[in-house]
Amino acid sequence: MSTVWPYVIFSTSALCLAITYVLYPWVCRCFARARPHPPVRHDDAPVPSVTIIIVAHNEAARLPKRIANLVNSDYPPEKLQILIMDDGSTDNTKMVLDSLINPQVRRLHLAERKGKPTALNAGIAASTGEICIFGDARQTFASDTVRRLATAFSSPEVGAVSGELEIAPGASTVGGGIGSYWEHERRLRSDEAAHDSCIGCTGACYAIRRSLFSPVPEDTLLDDVVIPLRIAADGYRILHDRAALAYDEQPQDPEFEGRRKRRTLAGNFQMLFRYPAWLLPAGHRLWWRIIAHKYLRIIAPLMLLGTAASSIALWPSPFYSAALCLQALCYLLAVAGLITRSNAKIFSWPAGFLFLNTMVVLAFFDYITGRTSQKWAMHRNIGGKSVKKNSMLDSTERER
Repeated sequence: MSTVWPYVIFSTSALCLAITYVLYPWVCRCFARARPHPPVRHDDAPVPSVTIIIVAHNEAARLPKRIANLVNSDYPPEKLQILIMDDGSTDNTKMVLDSLINPQVRRLHLAERKGKPTALNAGIAASTGEICIFGDARQTFASDTVRRLATAFSSPEVGAVSGELEIAPGASTVGGGIGSYWEHERRLRSDEAAHDSCIGCTGACYAIRRSLFSPVPEDTLLDDVVIPLRIAADGYRILHDRAALAYDEQPQDPEFEGRRKRRTLAGNFQMLFRYPAWLLPAGHRLWWRIIAHKYLRIIAPLMLLGTAASSIALWPSPFYSAALCLQALCYLLAVAGLITRSNAKIFSWPAGFLFLNTMVVLAFFDYITGRTSQKWAMHRNIGGKSVKKNSMLDSTERER
């Protein structure tokens, strides 16, 4: 009986990896092409009122430019409100906001820094718009982004809409691999939404129907996934508009990306244990998509270990020997890419894959040891100097 287990482990592990990275994206692409379900929009629907909510902590330097960007949106000014949630800032954010004399802009100050989920709960409760749009202080929107997001709600079946984040490509081996992964993720979300709903939103640019919102726990790590999925659980769709653009000019940095990805993945573990019913058909109508898109990814390192260990155990067999050699080649290419710093795809893809799965393991230990928080210290390399910024983690840093 013991000789059967290596075969079982290899088959199970290889199947889970194939579903995660090949079969599920392929099924979504087939559904998107063969059975598209475009929402029925009503062009004669009245223009909805919109509140754009920006949560900021010590963002005095960025807010004037960001607010100007939003005020200049291609949307009726009388229907547009901009709400800045000042999450216990200790710089001159209050002074900067008080100096902006604009009836469209409103500020709410939280005396103590509580974290983004708490600020979002308060901001949505204080908003007046039928549609709430979320963004960050760092990015900018295209002029038509607000309009594109808002008009999608002319269809009553739509509960949330994700925009698209354009990020500068990373120059490093890992950065190139992560960029390729992010492009794959964007295509997958687009295909999911074409048939039904994408699993989560782009945190730097998404919208919800305010009437469908219910407050999230204050320690929520992935509000841009949990909020839309809770709305989808009530029968509404989550769309993805790739033309509703937000721009981030800062390229992916491996060190920064590592901290960001660990926190994102820790949020997936939190979501798994907090909403276990979402694993069941009766618990969420998108249950199989959530498993394939989110949860199989966080067991991928275990599956990689399973395929490697079982291949070694079955080494005399030509098939399993070839499988082991192929795995070894991928890891060698990843290591070679890291050593040579090459951005060629033959190196950057394996390096990015290895990097992301290493972050899954580290994120798991972060989660079980309680090292995660809805607040973090952001580090950036500015002018050749490492800068630590006690800032709210941008949605961008959490969503991929």
